[in-house]
Amino acid sequence: MKTFFYTSPAFMDHDTGLGHAERPGRLKAILNALRSESFPYWEDLDRRAPHPATDEQILRIHTPGLVERIRQACAAGEPMDPDTPTCPASWKAALLAAGAGCDAVDAVFEEPADAAAFCAVRPPGHHAEPDRSMGFCLLNNVAIAASHALNTVPVIRRDPRIFILDWDVHHGNGTQAAFAASREVFYASIHQFPFYPGSGDASERGLGEGQGFTLNCPQTAGYSDVEILSDMNDQILPAIRDYQPRLLLISAGFDAHAADPLAMLELTSECYAEMTRRVILTLRELSHPVKIVSMLEGGYSLSALSESVVLHLRELMEE
Repeated sequence: MKTFFYTSPAFMDHDTGLGHAERPGRLKAILNALRSESFPYWEDLDRRAPHPATDEQILRIHTPGLVERIRQACAAGEPMDPDTPTCPASWKAALLAAGAGCDAVDAVFEEPADAAAFCAVRPPGHHAEPDRSMGFCLLNNVAIAASHALNTVPVIRRDPRIFILDWDVHHGNGTQAAFAASREVFYASIHQFPFYPGSGDASERGLGEGQGFTLNCPQTAGYSDVEILSDMNDQILPAIRDYQPRLLLISAGFDAHAADPLAMLELTSECYAEMTRRVILTLRELSHPVKIVSMLEGGYSLSALSESVVLHLRELMEE
């Protein structure tokens, strides 16, 4: 599959401070692994630098007040909350992280055949709510990408169906909040529960017109590949088949890995490859082509993160 890869050196400049889990070394580990013998497709990736997200793109999801608070906090190097530090370079990184998703959407829809993209970005985004930055996240990258697609991609404007699959170990409260009342974006999450940020119970199915277009698959601490793949087969993949999306966005967190220091699920790196494979095969059952954009969220063991990303990207390119 034609696969685009978006990243920028500016993401390394987002300095979260000594000892913070969401650190520049995460991207260094990913890039080193992708350039190694374990990933034979580095030269086959269409590697691109992202453009910064525009105010128009950001304000489809976030309030003007939040955007201004982030700008001011970054300029002063002040945290948005105790978990979400900033530095003067953080605003540029946040704009590029959000812009990468928008650029990736444009790129995959310019391709006549199957196409995918992976955005190796930081800061992550799925905890950022319309009016609040939190949980390491400044702007909600995947939500901004989805809204960009809804507003600019002709095939999606005619048939607005976007599926967001969030397999980060933490529930994507910000993404769910952005689209809870919408039928145009189906949000599905598989995550540890109860756990930070406290949302993501199975009873949360959407609001108003969006009722039934949110699917949460909470996992108990200690669950492993068996339970996660079972819920993928029994709940998430049938939801994809029923919804028939035109675009699938993945909030690709790799912190449910057994080696990750911040959570208590026990996934292997191979599980991420298998989830990717099953999603692609499900999309190919549909009656129309579906583009894929995957965006990095969490993952804090450098070895587990880099190995999982390699396997995820291999599946995108080989299937």
